[in-house]
Amino acid sequence: MVIVENRLINQIPMLHIVKKNVHQEKLPFIIFSHGFTSAKEHNLHYAYLLAEKGFRVILPEALYHGERAQGISEENSYGHFWGIVIKTIHELNDLKEYYVQEGLADPERIGLAGTSMGGMVTLGALTKYKWVKAAVSLMGMPAYEKYSLWQMDQLQSQEIKLPLKETQISEQLSILRQYDLSFQPEKLEGRPVLFWHGKKDPIVPFEFTYQFFLSIKKDYEELPENLHFIVDERADHKVSREGLKATIEWFEKFLLH
Repeated sequence: MVIVENRLINQIPMLHIVKKNVHQEKLPFIIFSHGFTSAKEHNLHYAYLLAEKGFRVILPEALYHGERAQGISEENSYGHFWGIVIKTIHELNDLKEYYVQEGLADPERIGLAGTSMGGMVTLGALTKYKWVKAAVSLMGMPAYEKYSLWQMDQLQSQEIKLPLKETQISEQLSILRQYDLSFQPEKLEGRPVLFWHGKKDPIVPFEFTYQFFLSIKKDYEELPENLHFIVDERADHKVSREGLKATIEWFEKFLLH
């Protein structure tokens, strides 16, 4: 039987999903991050299927989302997008440390995954943490600077006033480069990474992610099975059943065996 628990660790609300009969054992461990304006509960189907396979999974709540909304409207939260991404990356490490120290997570078998913003968090975390053994990005993208500039262009084309001044934009881009995997692809070090992206995605441009994938293929020539991109020709900003199943199989392949 799979159990779902509400937990609060370091003031971060989360759902903890694991098989009841191995509840106290050291298990392969996955942190799954949700998307912008979403919430932790929206990814329970991923966590349930992973727990059935023998993983311990946590679904943390991102800042200004769900239980951490703090009364900020969806419209106002857009100005906090990158702050949320970076804070979540740092919180991943705190959560990992807790579960490893408690003897509940195998430090040699830890995976990260996420949808949309959560996929971006996952890819950004690969620039910082060697403890990530395998990763899945669903509709995410690694080129933080390029995406930030694209976001600003989108706002301007809609005649929406930018929330940042010129000096703040420059400062933000400088911070984002530290987490931008497209500037430091060598930090992947051949680790298993799966991408899923819909070609018709209007929120996170498919081309940005696919161009990055093509640019790193040469780095995986000796380990081609460690890098895979699933292109969905018809999908927009919603992960297909195929993407869900591929996520489970990816972690089974690289973290269970």
